Amino acid sequence: MRTFDLAIPSQLSAALIPDLLLMGGALALLLWAVWRKESASHQRSVGVLSIGLCVATLVVVVLMMFERGVATDGPIAVDNFRWMADIIILLGTIGAIALGIDDNDRAGTTTAETHVLILLASSGMMLLAAARDLMIVFLGIELMSISVYALAGLNRRSERSAEGALKYFLLGAFSTAFLLYGIALVYGATGTTGLHQIGLRVVEQELFTSPLLLIGIAMLLVGFGFKVAIVPFHMWAPDVYDGSPNPITAYMAATVKTAAFAAFLRVWLEAFGGEFVSWHRAVVGLAIATMVIGNAIGLVQRNLKRLLAYSSIAHAGFILVAIAAGTEQGASAMLFYLLAYTLATFGAFAVIVVLSRGDAPVTTDDVSGLWTVRPWLALGMTVFMLALMGFPIFGGIGFFAKWYVLKAALQAPEPQTLLAVVLVLTTVISAGYYLYVIMVMFMRPRREDAPAVGATPAWTQFVMVAAAATILILGVMPDLAVRYATVGVPRLTAPADVAKIAPSQPAALIR
Repeated sequence: MRTFDLAIPSQLSAALIPDLLLMGGALALLLWAVWRKESASHQRSVGVLSIGLCVATLVVVVLMMFERGVATDGPIAVDNFRWMADIIILLGTIGAIALGIDDNDRAGTTTAETHVLILLASSGMMLLAAARDLMIVFLGIELMSISVYALAGLNRRSERSAEGALKYFLLGAFSTAFLLYGIALVYGATGTTGLHQIGLRVVEQELFTSPLLLIGIAMLLVGFGFKVAIVPFHMWAPDVYDGSPNPITAYMAATVKTAAFAAFLRVWLEAFGGEFVSWHRAVVGLAIATMVIGNAIGLVQRNLKRLLAYSSIAHAGFILVAIAAGTEQGASAMLFYLLAYTLATFGAFAVIVVLSRGDAPVTTDDVSGLWTVRPWLALGMTVFMLALMGFPIFGGIGFFAKWYVLKAALQAPEPQTLLAVVLVLTTVISAGYYLYVIMVMFMRPRREDAPAVGATPAWTQFVMVAAAATILILGVMPDLAVRYATVGVPRLTAPADVAKIAPSQPAALIR
């Protein structure tokens, strides 16, 4: 076990090696991308190099995780929660770049910088997962958001893409203002931006009813709510997801959500654990509204990207249940849920990449009778829909993800029975649109005017097969799922500080 003294610059840099490797590699690839003339082959070569960089970063993250390092109190975390979040982020990054290589060829896009923008966005996401200071949270969000704003508007020939990118930019900037103002108010109330110090000062100075702190927490909740697309801060998601290129939509729906929720949970449980009673009801209300509205509106969608957009909103509500539990078990359940959701989302969008034709949206009519012309594609989409729904065996990883969240909610010091009931009921509602997609693929005839389905490109096939195989393996071997989920626990409170925790703070937050 290695101890990082974060007060020493060299050791702080050592704790940030994976982040620095990805950032440095992205800048080097940016020079390579603009050095040569744009072409399809150059775009693919930069994409392959970007995947290689992500794999190298993933190896470093895994090595640091097995090193089991710890760190002194500082602006970044060195714990398994960070490493597990990084692994999910990097898997999503690899999936987005792999799908982007083929989708760029289909759309005739030859700008190789698109892959570099994904790498830079992922650098910000990894910084978010590591942040133990509100200023680092802000820097990570800005690095992530600015890159994703550009990625959302890549298709400059599409009106839908331009509209979605503009909405994303305006509402994203609006939400960032809420976030920054909330940080300022929290700093004004506590005199610090470090998450651990905020938590201690709330208790030591008895700031539980401080109006400045409570308004700051509310502002931060609004800011994070926009980033993860929870109701009522979800308005941008359907249009932005529909207008963005398919790989970028998958990236925003899964990987951006992973990073934002990782920061959300660490801030909420480490900085505001003593204010559990103050924010808990708000989070419960948002979770219920998000689960109900996301799934209800998803029932009437026939555009597959918009259907998956409302599915993404609904899943944000499911993940909020894990945060509302306010425990370390909820934190590990959230990580496993994000892994399951990332695999299923990228798999589903790999199918959409194959079915896409020009700028026209892919609808449920386009997948009617898909079983008769491309049976393996239909089977793959079935696995991904069942995983998103949480169906056992074939969608097993999704089933265990929801089960683990339910378990965390019911075993919390204050059992979240209402949230558990709503989660189960809305999961039943979600079956209405997930099973509808499966039904039209297998039980409806293929339309005579339906466009021919082309061959599946190599990188898209790789994403599809890898996602489906992982979902099925973890579905029939749940012990692997449980072992994974119990590893990713954030260091919420140092043992030496246990005596300073207020009696009102949930006991589960005390290690």
